[in-house]
Amino acid sequence: MTHYDIDTIASWDRFHRANFINSLSGFKPVSLIATIGPDGVSNLGVFSNIVHLGADPALVGFVNRPREAAPHTIRNIEAGRYYTINHIHPDFLDRAHQTSAKYPDGVSEFAAVGLGEEWKAGFPAPFVEGSPVQYGLELAEVMPIPLNGTFFVIGRILHVFVDERIVGADGLIDLYEAGSMVSLGLDAYGTAMPHARFGYAKPDRAAVRV
Repeated sequence: MTHYDIDTIASWDRFHRANFINSLSGFKPVSLIATIGPDGVSNLGVFSNIVHLGADPALVGFVNRPREAAPHTIRNIEAGRYYTINHIHPDFLDRAHQTSAKYPDGVSEFAAVGLGEEWKAGFPAPFVEGSPVQYGLELAEVMPIPLNGTFFVIGRILHVFVDERIVGADGLIDLYEAGSMVSLGLDAYGTAMPHARFGYAKPDRAAVRV
């Protein structure tokens, strides 16, 4: 294996360095976060740093880049407090990735890339039409990360929309069947394939495949 120390990594072109570091953490779920601005204009952005924080209460977090680099999503969430997270399906991957472009204020990414807004459950933020897994959240906390100027945004799950046929008897959502995509680095996408599932592990016996 080749050894790369941090001084070597720091000397690289910033795009090369970003691709390298971003892919180190492995495959990640990738979703579209949708908000509505104080001006009533919808906003949509692609995020690959969404993490489960707990099931009771049901909390999900994501990292928002520094405000000067990505101001719209965090601004809209702080102002309106509600937002949606929508899994990306291969059918609209090209359009989903295009939302990463820096559109100016007053432009809805939904309209700019050709994705439809879905309004349901009386929820004050749009969902993404055609997304196989959609959930609506209310802002719980925004935690600044001074080390790099980013923000960890934590939301409470209020609504979930998913085809009941892909929800197992034990509650596991079959995201393989849903076609939910994963990402690698900044701009590489793929679909996950099932490999194995195990029973509950205990110290006195090995977990078995189920």
